[in-house]
Amino acid sequence: MSFNTFGRVFRFTTWGESHGPALGAVVDGCPPGLSLSEADIQPFLDARRPGTSRFTTQRQEPDAVRILSGVFEGRTTGTPISLMIENVDQRSKDYSEVAKAYRPGHADYAYDKKYGFRDYRGGGRSSARETAARVAAGAVARLAIPEVTLIAYVAELGGDCIDPARFDAAEIARNPFFCPDPEAAKRWEAKVDAARKAGSSLGAVVECVATGVPAGWGAPLYAKLDSELAAACMSINAVKGVEIGDGFAAARLSGERNADPMRPGANGDPEFLANHAGGIAGGISTGQPVVVRVAFKPTSSILTPVETITRQGDASEIITKGRHDPCVGIRGTPVVEAMVALVLADQKLLHRAQCG
Repeated sequence: MSFNTFGRVFRFTTWGESHGPALGAVVDGCPPGLSLSEADIQPFLDARRPGTSRFTTQRQEPDAVRILSGVFEGRTTGTPISLMIENVDQRSKDYSEVAKAYRPGHADYAYDKKYGFRDYRGGGRSSARETAARVAAGAVARLAIPEVTLIAYVAELGGDCIDPARFDAAEIARNPFFCPDPEAAKRWEAKVDAARKAGSSLGAVVECVATGVPAGWGAPLYAKLDSELAAACMSINAVKGVEIGDGFAAARLSGERNADPMRPGANGDPEFLANHAGGIAGGISTGQPVVVRVAFKPTSSILTPVETITRQGDASEIITKGRHDPCVGIRGTPVVEAMVALVLADQKLLHRAQCG
């Protein structure tokens, strides 16, 4: 059995492969009557699109989305919304060596052991190309949560962190790294260029902040807001870690330092003096900003020779040719934002179903 669907009330299913004719998503459970057109989705796909700078893969895909169903006269009908994105710049011949041997760190070996064969062209479903469908679905999810503002950015690249004192949200759209620190963005240019020229790759940490999430979304145990966010973000290709709020750093704090003190606020709501919990307590949103941090590993497809084995089990080494991101976390930023939007839309509808 294979799982390609995520969500409980607001659900989406992705389909397609990296080198197939097209890929896309089917969004089900979207409330009816919301204004929706391709123009509402395309800006988010453009942010994730490959080939926009020398710091990403040079595969040239327009990622033009088509809405095939679920919209009539510019509004959602409440029926499944089918979204399609054509692949137009595949180069399957680049993967001739991948057909013979496994890329260490990639899903080649695991897929082969599970299914008995694999689509080696770009990695098939294990390719980051699949995330274009998630971004399209996430654009639809945003329509269901107009009260929420989402912002995602790269907080660390190749071990080099931004300086929070220099945080400028306007800078995120001004550089190819989704970086809110202009000085860090300049340093990262040299780091990514050096990795690419060396035939290597770098990891990154993406942070996403959702403001406007009201108190009460989530559940105490098996549909915790933080566990749903963790599952959604961990499902993104190349992600190896997810933190909510202070995350692992909370384990190094004392109880009084980790607490989020409250004082009386307006309208009977508390005024929080800190947000170590990342806007979630007991699996339920507190009304504070929801903060998610996501760790992307370095891209596994690199030009540096790596020891491996062939499908027959013989010792070998592999160089992965083709067009690959020297840091997959850069274009992973819009994907994290989309997955957070999808979870919040689902949790809003779940809350409304139970609590009115």
